[in-house]
Amino acid sequence: MAKIIHVMIRVIKIERAIDFYNKAFGLKIVGHFDFDDFELVYLRNPEDDFEVELTLNKGRATPYSHGDGFGHLAVCVDNCGAERDRLKGLGFEPGEVKEFLRDGKLMARFFFIQDPDGYKIEVLERHGRYW
Repeated sequence: MAKIIHVMIRVIKIERAIDFYNKAFGLKIVGHFDFDDFELVYLRNPEDDFEVELTLNKGRATPYSHGDGFGHLAVCVDNCGAERDRLKGLGFEPGEVKEFLRDGKLMARFFFIQDPDGYKIEVLERHGRYW
């Protein structure tokens, strides 16, 4: 069976993106490859081997359009409220914590935040299937 290994997102300022993903989610550089026309940076945390690949196309100055097909990345944390407070304390702008109920029972507690290039990240509290 195939193993999912990374997601790639295009960024305008690679150092800004690296800083965001490090401060917000503890992702560290595990690979950095500089080519003539583009640059690739792979980020990962010790908890998982799934990576975020940042791609910088050199010479591009205008932000990318996300269209209506891409939705979001998702991460799990122990406590949504505490994580939201931590991110807000770092100067980021996380959305409000919301709860999603199904048949009157908690299915998910979550909030969204955007990275510097406008990609949405859902921050889910570890619960149920989101563990």
